[in-house]
Amino acid sequence: MDRFRDHCVVVTGGASGIGAATARALVAEGGRVVIADLQEEAGRALAQELGQSALFCRTDVTVEDDIAGAVAAAQKKLGPLTGMVNNAGVVGAVGSIMQTSADAFDRTMAILSRGVFLGIKHAARAMRPHRRGCIVSLSSTAGVMGGLGPHVYTMAKHGVVGITKSAAAELAPLGIRVNAIAPGGTVTPMTRALGAGDVESTAAFIASNSPLGISCEPEDIARGILYLLSDDARQVTGHTLVVDAGVTTSGSGERPPFYEQAATTMLHAGRTEAG
Repeated sequence: MDRFRDHCVVVTGGASGIGAATARALVAEGGRVVIADLQEEAGRALAQELGQSALFCRTDVTVEDDIAGAVAAAQKKLGPLTGMVNNAGVVGAVGSIMQTSADAFDRTMAILSRGVFLGIKHAARAMRPHRRGCIVSLSSTAGVMGGLGPHVYTMAKHGVVGITKSAAAELAPLGIRVNAIAPGGTVTPMTRALGAGDVESTAAFIASNSPLGISCEPEDIARGILYLLSDDARQVTGHTLVVDAGVTTSGSGERPPFYEQAATTMLHAGRTEAG
């Protein structure tokens, strides 16, 4: 259980959902983690739970100084940066493309695209002197197919796949690997914001639309992230790992509920915001 001994990883959006599951899994395998999130109460509680191997850093991923600060805090307090997980996200603008406002588009892209770009930029700068490191960014099945997510979300998640390939090509000679992971529907606060309700209802909805007939938990995605971060994947770069129970290859059931949402609504993890 020491696969990540001497590893230091920043996880954006690390206070809940997939980010929290990833932080816990890394520490369980000997790693050290910076939980970079805007959710102060949840982030500090998780850092306390994980003990001396974890640090909370309040981070808005749309602010370059915040991303740079999280990376600097990791290096100063936990050791040389070996991993970066660009996980922070929102559902963002929903509804018809004919009604979506430019402001809602900009806010969504700032989190889902700008945040990933800044995470790759500052992680790569920190890793370059050591010629070692791996960056993993969260895409989505909506990043490899159309119709599985809201329009702006889909655009941004396709962009994650693109910047992953582009950055991987530049950074490979520096010993830095860059990959993405594309989860299908997963039981998180963000999917509950789409209207499925509580954890049990969300899990049941996801299971009913899974070709395998099972719900995907945050820990399932965390395992994929840890694989990409680890030396087990030392030959893997520029790749997007799809973890979706086969939805994008065999297809699945019901039309996602975001189409029925008001076009002026922004969906965040567990809350909504008027446009």
